[in-house]
Amino acid sequence: MKLLLALALTLTPAPAPEPTPAAIDAYLRQAMESTGVPGMSVVVTRGDEVVHAAGYGHDADGRPVTADTPMRVASVSKSFTAMAVMTLVERGRIKLDEPVAAQLPGFRMADPRAARITVRQLLNQTSGLSDRTVDIAATEEATSPADYTARLAGSRLAADPGARYEYCNVNYDLAARLVEVASGRSFGDYLRDRVFGPLGMTASAVSDREIRPAHGYNSLFGAWLPRPELDGFLNGGGSGGVITTAADLGKWLTAQAGDGRPLVKRESLEEMRRPSELRPYGMGWGIEESGQLVHSGNLFTYNAVQALSPKTGYGIAVMTNSASLYDPTYDVMLGLTALTEGRTPEGPGADRQLFEAVLAALALLAAGLGVLGGVRARRWAARRSGRPWWRIAPRLVPALVPVAVLAAYPDLTSILVNGRTVTWAQLTYFPAPLSVTVLVAALAGLGVAAARLRALRALRALRALRALRAPAHGGPVSSRGRARGAGRRRS
Repeated sequence: MKLLLALALTLTPAPAPEPTPAAIDAYLRQAMESTGVPGMSVVVTRGDEVVHAAGYGHDADGRPVTADTPMRVASVSKSFTAMAVMTLVERGRIKLDEPVAAQLPGFRMADPRAARITVRQLLNQTSGLSDRTVDIAATEEATSPADYTARLAGSRLAADPGARYEYCNVNYDLAARLVEVASGRSFGDYLRDRVFGPLGMTASAVSDREIRPAHGYNSLFGAWLPRPELDGFLNGGGSGGVITTAADLGKWLTAQAGDGRPLVKRESLEEMRRPSELRPYGMGWGIEESGQLVHSGNLFTYNAVQALSPKTGYGIAVMTNSASLYDPTYDVMLGLTALTEGRTPEGPGADRQLFEAVLAALALLAAGLGVLGGVRARRWAARRSGRPWWRIAPRLVPALVPVAVLAAYPDLTSILVNGRTVTWAQLTYFPAPLSVTVLVAALAGLGVAAARLRALRALRALRALRALRAPAHGGPVSSRGRARGAGRRRS
């Protein structure tokens, strides 16, 4: 019996050692150094306790980032919106599986299928709404959830409700308006009193008029430039408007790890975490293969991610007051997850620096080739000046390809981000290094094409001028030659 007990103890894996606040802090300082981000705030919880909450670096005004520094958390806001909806579901004010249109007066679209969208489909991102068929530019100019909803009147769906998963912010901004109608209060007031308030999240809001977030940065070839967040429908929006702190997110995560109280019942928590049949996405939470609940958020000067592990009970939130072509928050979260599971974390690397170095090299190469092409334009034209235009034109196409890429740049970028609408203004923010590289290549190509055309026209003009002058000199010379020849023959 003792032998069997000893064998059982040997075969039972030892519980993973809990990471100490010092170990978490050391990892985060390493992450700050490797990523080079200007500021980061982080909280790690376990059960109903906060293990570590701290800030690192500085904001755009030079103030130190702390656990109490407010930042925008972008699409992490969706979990708060889903929670607000669920509190009203429990009170019988909202029906998850009934059409939104029946519960939201004023919601209509230029598509009869929209009348069938249910509240659950909004929260599961399976409503059929899409950036590709909604006038996103119009919705971004909305001044309130009611105005936002009215601006959808001329839009259509991309698919039948419930037929396809497609991530679209419109779903959650509509959900925010539904909260307003069902509660009789503004979305911000309802969140403050029914979600933030009961948890003691006093530094959280959905309006920068209530809580001023730390201004953020964009990276341009290694230089962090302070930038105000791009205008859009953020104040009062349900898809990405929440402003909060690491300290407040600690209170949120500990409530999520418990039985749901004081916000909702455990059954409601489980309902929000149940994936749809189309995608492992619940209500404001994505479900990883490991079972971990995760949702990230990206704006134009902020990045954020939150994660909750039912297996270990740990919660993690990471926020940065910066945005670039590489978002380090998810990798930092993965490193912290490894720590909580007793594994050695892989530190986030210098991906941003590598991406931007490559783009800088490409921009310099394009500029150099543009200068070289301009210098050699006359030689290029000399070899082709006698050919017809239809044979010369194809030779100009390679130089003009970057110009075509620049013209289609927003649409090409939209394809890369699964059809999400992309504007020229947005491309000057975190994709700035890529945008500058595309612009330099386009200007270089346009310069080379223009130089070649100018050289070609100059050579053809010169040849035409010589052709005009040739008869004026040829007559007398020819006559004198004949006269001299005749004289010689006579002698």
